[in-house]
Amino acid sequence: MRVTESPGSRWQDLSALWRERWPLCPPLAYELKHAYRDRWVRFHSLPDSKRYAEDEAEYAILLHRYNTVLGELFDGERVHVVTAGYGPPRKPVRFFGGTDPHTLDPGSEFWTTLRDEDRFVHLYVSERPWEPGMIDPLLRAVVDDECGDVIMMDTGLRRLYHPYDGGADCILETAEERHRLKAAHGDWLSGRPDGL
Repeated sequence: MRVTESPGSRWQDLSALWRERWPLCPPLAYELKHAYRDRWVRFHSLPDSKRYAEDEAEYAILLHRYNTVLGELFDGERVHVVTAGYGPPRKPVRFFGGTDPHTLDPGSEFWTTLRDEDRFVHLYVSERPWEPGMIDPLLRAVVDDECGDVIMMDTGLRRLYHPYDGGADCILETAEERHRLKAAHGDWLSGRPDGL
């Protein structure tokens, strides 16, 4: 994996902090659970591991679960919201699922580009104080599989939160913190031995 950055990017310090805190993996949401398995826990967004909401009552459940864990991770802190686009440099950026996450995350700016073989992933970031419900439109797009590869993280990059269609992966600072969070929401865990 090769990482390239825009010269003079105001987010170069964020890249340096990422390399310091998460040296085993670049900021690719879908890779984090593999690189940091000892600090990872996955929560499902609906009862019985149901993947997609079918009505507003189920959307309310999954948004409650997302915001509950996000609040426990980031209450009182400033957070970064990271979104992704795809495509070669100097070409129009494509978005997973077709939804442009920038419309759902106002103020996001280019952060960095990751290259894996012939695939280019362009990451964008915003920063603001955590508030419950602040990214509900983005979360709804994620759970409807209209956009993906979102990461939320505190500005110190101690905790990472990756929502996906069906749940969320949390990467914590320590294994002990993971155990506490896992115990607090045992009903939201997968029944599978591997935690997926």
